Amino acid sequence: MRTQVAIIGAGPAGLFLAHLLARAGIDAVVLERRTRDYVEGRVRAGVLEQGTVALMRELGLDGRLKAEGLVHTGTNLAYDGEIFRIDMAALTGGAAVTVYGQQEVMRDLFDAAEPRGVRIVFEAEDLRLHDLAGETPSVTFTRNGEARTLACDYVAACDGFHGVGRAAIPADVLKVYERVYPFGWLGILAEVPPVNHELIYANHTHGFALASMRSPTRSRYYVQVGLDERIEDWSDERFWDEIETRLGPQASAGLVRGPSFEKSIAPLRSFVAEPMRYGRLFLAGDAAHIVPPTGAKGMNLAVSDVAMLAEALSLHYADRDASGLDGYSARALARVWKAERFSWWFTGLTHRFPDMDDFARRMQVAELAYIRGSQAAQTALAENYVGLPMGPAAVR
Repeated sequence: MRTQVAIIGAGPAGLFLAHLLARAGIDAVVLERRTRDYVEGRVRAGVLEQGTVALMRELGLDGRLKAEGLVHTGTNLAYDGEIFRIDMAALTGGAAVTVYGQQEVMRDLFDAAEPRGVRIVFEAEDLRLHDLAGETPSVTFTRNGEARTLACDYVAACDGFHGVGRAAIPADVLKVYERVYPFGWLGILAEVPPVNHELIYANHTHGFALASMRSPTRSRYYVQVGLDERIEDWSDERFWDEIETRLGPQASAGLVRGPSFEKSIAPLRSFVAEPMRYGRLFLAGDAAHIVPPTGAKGMNLAVSDVAMLAEALSLHYADRDASGLDGYSARALARVWKAERFSWWFTGLTHRFPDMDDFARRMQVAELAYIRGSQAAQTALAENYVGLPMGPAAVR
């Protein structure tokens, strides 16, 4: 097999990149070791930045998004039993976010792939990358027991935190920055109406809580738990009692309880790998960085990565101009670190840490009170939440 760009991974980063390259007339093949059902069925993020929504619109993938997505012009913070709203649209010149689950985004990307000539090879196992620092990179893999080779000009590793892409960069080249948090999020999905028409981020002495949703009839709730907690110890009744306590009486006034149909615990970490390019290999999405979900940046960062990478590849193939490729890592990382900062800050503001004493707790409350009364502080939060711009493209 021969292609211009080999894309490893058919998650959001890989599929958005494949669609962008197809639109630019650049040949690409996506290699995914799982099945479509597995990739599409993963329960992940649900808040899209304005830039992600705009890209789906540009690609003509926003039909269901327009019909089913929930546009949020604000978000809410709760502490000490009270709740206040951040009017994001008023503070950012009309910007908003849209609640639309990653599962739905993946369905839209997959459904449009075949009609647009986007080639995806599922169940590609034993992936190995070759000659990344040379002139003839390739990817070898097996499918149905048969060994295959995909020759290419470039490899885009969109294969997640545990993928082969980042692991292929020599240790003396790669620099890793990481913060592992001493807690996780216990999340549930339930077919009940949301407690509020917008998200609520709650700071409570018991720990963090988030009231979110996937639709007007499907709610997504989270509570902070210790890393030693087990799902089996959290009955639905215990969960509902705890989320009601942490949201507080004002925020939980309209809470509707019901049986959960999905329950999981996710650990939290901040992680960045530099550089995001090695020879003819480019990293994008979770292969290069992880953010705690507090700021809803994970999938959105992946989308901004591949938007930059597609722009750079288009410049290269159309004009034989390598400046975009040469500048991709620095450009992407500039936005990544800003999103990492916001997610780290928002996590520190809303969660209870094991070593937190009374002074640290009072500092959290003081900062929340400051945000509540300061338009400048609310503007900074809103600008980051709706999504920072990608920044200027690199020039020669």
